[in-house]
Amino acid sequence: MKKLFALCILSVLLFSCVDRKQPKPNIDIPDITTYYLIRHAEKDRSNPDNKNPDLNEKGIIRAAIWSKVFQEVKFDEIYSTDYKRTQQTVSAISLQSDVKLTPYSPDHLYSDDFKMRTQGKTVLVVGHSNTTPQFVNKIIGEDRYPDMDDNDNGTLYIVTVVDDKTKVQVLVID
Repeated sequence: MKKLFALCILSVLLFSCVDRKQPKPNIDIPDITTYYLIRHAEKDRSNPDNKNPDLNEKGIIRAAIWSKVFQEVKFDEIYSTDYKRTQQTVSAISLQSDVKLTPYSPDHLYSDDFKMRTQGKTVLVVGHSNTTPQFVNKIIGEDRYPDMDDNDNGTLYIVTVVDDKTKVQVLVID
């Protein structure tokens, strides 16, 4: 009888400790992708034949400003064209974010592969007066933004993609 009583007590204790979690509601949380797109900082124009110039003094200062602007943003990926001026613009941001700089071709903007690789991530893209707004246009699927003025090195496009809906913010940082 003692064994039966002990077995009953043990059974009650075991079954009372069973985890009775409520089922979690089936909620689909959408992927949110955020693209920050800027043009390179001011370049050295002293030699018009130089197709790959460095940043000038003002450009070096602007690159430092971009670094401060983005100091609180956690980038998953950073892309730059393979020119000195774009890489110099973003190098400090890459270091502070601990994210390797990935080159991209300005001839291949926002491909299906790029879209898949960056889905759900926070991404910085550094380009040129013609490629930056065209990149934005490719993401949003419409021809909304013209080429940037040649003196415009301070425009920031922030494109947020939630499912298939896009929102664009345009800021000027001077």
